[in-house]
Amino acid sequence: MAYLDSQKYTPAEETEIQSWLSKASSVSPDNSSLLDEINNTLATRTTALGTKPSKADIALYESLAPLVKSWDPEQRTGEHGHPNIVRLVDFVQNSPFFGLDVKDKVEVDVEDIRYVKPVVDAKAEKERLKKEKAAAAAAAAAAGGNAEQKTLVDRTKEAAQTVVEKAVEAKNTVVEAVTGDAAVAAGAKPQKQKKEKKEKKGREPAPPPPPQVLSPCLIDLRVGHILKAIKHPEADSLYVSTIAMGDKPGTDDTTEVDGQICRTVCSGLNGLVPLEEMQGRKVVVVCNLKPVKMRGIKSSAMVLAASPKIKEGEVDDHKGPVELVNPPADAKAGERVYFEGWAGEPEKVLNPKKKIWETFQPGFTTTDDLEVAFDAGVVEALEGKTGLGKLVTESGGVCKVKSLTGAQVR
Repeated sequence: MAYLDSQKYTPAEETEIQSWLSKASSVSPDNSSLLDEINNTLATRTTALGTKPSKADIALYESLAPLVKSWDPEQRTGEHGHPNIVRLVDFVQNSPFFGLDVKDKVEVDVEDIRYVKPVVDAKAEKERLKKEKAAAAAAAAAAGGNAEQKTLVDRTKEAAQTVVEKAVEAKNTVVEAVTGDAAVAAGAKPQKQKKEKKEKKGREPAPPPPPQVLSPCLIDLRVGHILKAIKHPEADSLYVSTIAMGDKPGTDDTTEVDGQICRTVCSGLNGLVPLEEMQGRKVVVVCNLKPVKMRGIKSSAMVLAASPKIKEGEVDDHKGPVELVNPPADAKAGERVYFEGWAGEPEKVLNPKKKIWETFQPGFTTTDDLEVAFDAGVVEALEGKTGLGKLVTESGGVCKVKSLTGAQVR
């Protein structure tokens, strides 16, 4: 509880905590509407407040744990189950943030997911709605055209206008013939007017592309929120995570899950980070690497993690320890992350041939204060630049690791 005692809350957060305490006291097996409401609200939250732990989580745990313990698998994660309530209960009873000494924990099998909401391909859905709209517009236009019949008055006006135009044309022909004969009698040949040739303007050359700034800002780092993580069905060393990272609807390689636009990310953390620690947490992700298939599943980003630096002559056996990079608790999914002193616009997609990630990643490290930072002095391409820049979010918080100092971050 020491961690919670040190937390400070805004007046708005205090009001929300009181609201959650009231809901927790009203929980019962018969109040299905309240259980549905709690489950739906937690779909996009790690804790009752979003990401910040509070006494509201403990109150919810004390009310919900007995219910969850009595539920069968279908009631937990089935089509009409309450999987987000199950996740909160498992998180609170195991997280060191709450300091609960639970003797009889609720057994939760994170692999037993009975129902997964069908994935909506945002891009395909957008195209479908576009086609439906176009078809409706065409049908409306056709109906309007059939209904719009010209009246007798309209047709009479058009006929009269045609007669007037022909009369003017005949008059002009007679005048041109008379003036032409007079010119011939005077010994002059009628001259045809030459059309002036329009000068063709050459296309202006396109301006040269701006020179690429050599900086770690070219790497698109953002806060990611892992909604769920499972073991890769075809690879023992991989996890497959569903992560929201601020993408807009229709972005390539994204799907909609629980109302959030997400990417699928494969990470080689199985056996290095417990699967329960991957659930419902915030991480830092690299968002503009070219997507790659990993044992049949396309991975569209990368989760940043720290591990001890490999000493000269040693071989990287990938045995760890490994610690995920933690953004500030109040950071929002999609928030930009950058190194102090190196802010700038990232590339849309990193060109593998330019080796941008390989150039700057060796400078990613951790300090004695457990802060993630960029050490410019170890990147040869920066030609003698030195100094450490902390990894910070746009709102100003510093990204950290749990215990590894002087580590490599990748």
